[in-house]
Amino acid sequence: MRILHTSDWHLGRTLHEADLHDHQADFHDWLVDLVTEREVDVVVIPGDVYDRAVPPVRSVELLGRTLRRLADVATVILTPGNHDSAKRLGFGSALMRDGVHILADARTALEHPVVVPDAHGEVLFFALPYLEPDIARFALAADETQPLGRSHEAVTRAAMERIATRIAQHAEAAGPGPRARSVVLAHTFVAGGSGSDSERDLSVGGVDSVPADALRGVDYVALGHLHGCQDLPAQAGTTAWYCGSPLAFSFSEKDHRKSVLLVELDAPGEVSVQRIATPVPRRLSELQGTLEEVLAQAETHGEDWVKAVITDPHRPPHLLERLRGAYPHLRHTEHRPQGREDSDLTPVVRREQDPMEVMGQFLEYVTGTEATDAERDVLEQAYQSVRTQRSEAS
Repeated sequence: MRILHTSDWHLGRTLHEADLHDHQADFHDWLVDLVTEREVDVVVIPGDVYDRAVPPVRSVELLGRTLRRLADVATVILTPGNHDSAKRLGFGSALMRDGVHILADARTALEHPVVVPDAHGEVLFFALPYLEPDIARFALAADETQPLGRSHEAVTRAAMERIATRIAQHAEAAGPGPRARSVVLAHTFVAGGSGSDSERDLSVGGVDSVPADALRGVDYVALGHLHGCQDLPAQAGTTAWYCGSPLAFSFSEKDHRKSVLLVELDAPGEVSVQRIATPVPRRLSELQGTLEEVLAQAETHGEDWVKAVITDPHRPPHLLERLRGAYPHLRHTEHRPQGREDSDLTPVVRREQDPMEVMGQFLEYVTGTEATDAERDVLEQAYQSVRTQRSEAS
């Protein structure tokens, strides 16, 4: 069986206010073509299809078109992530056309797998939608009066135990012969995975991950949540991969090789995974140095999405205008004077402080140097002007 693993589309998301919708639509066109050309049997999408619980209308329309097109050539199975609303994503799932399975309800997804046959027998597809511990610890408890521990590990282990029970029941009912293979779609943060600034924090009680060995007992685990493509360490006891997001959603992802995964599931125990690079609409570059040093790199990075970190001792005049002139796709700018410690904190303002002192501290924080006499004169004039206006208004 040939499985295409893709995740974390985050439809509706922007990159520092840059609209990504057209790029996401291009990825969907590319994906449908790939699934068709490679004769993929099943497409699995383990969560974060949307970027927020109430997505934009055009994102909903894009998802509908893409699922319809994919269902013409393959079976599609998806489950919600922590960004999706399980109820909204799962609404009408029972009415979906043949070939599209939205496994949004945890109990149903764990106990009623999607069964897809191939030359080696049957493959059982289970799903672990994002399990919010404060909810799942009651829903998955064997005794509703005794909830599970309040942790991602507790609810994930309970979910995998239910899957193991269902696999055993299926084997008993099937009788002699090759065992059914099993695939789990899981949206979670597994220990050993490498995150980025783009993923939403899942911490509960100070812990945001589950041990890799909680996923043992199945043939392949299709993971969602982390945006970098990566496989898990051997502790998982199975073949488990994050495919990552198809596009970068922050500059912390600038070095990612964005991919989808083509999984070949043959006879029991035979699994192979191939990474296929997704189309990159525009390169992400972080440029650091003085303003002149950064501007000098425009020939190489002029068409990139750019984060500029300017290290001049004083903020250069017309900084943004000059950067935008050289970098039309500038997305983020920081003035970080060289030698200034990142640990420097914004001064705390106290009610009893002299306003001139507060303004002086702010100027020093922004520029990295104490205000000059001329700057203090300007601040004093501005302060007195505001006081005069307020006095006249009252």
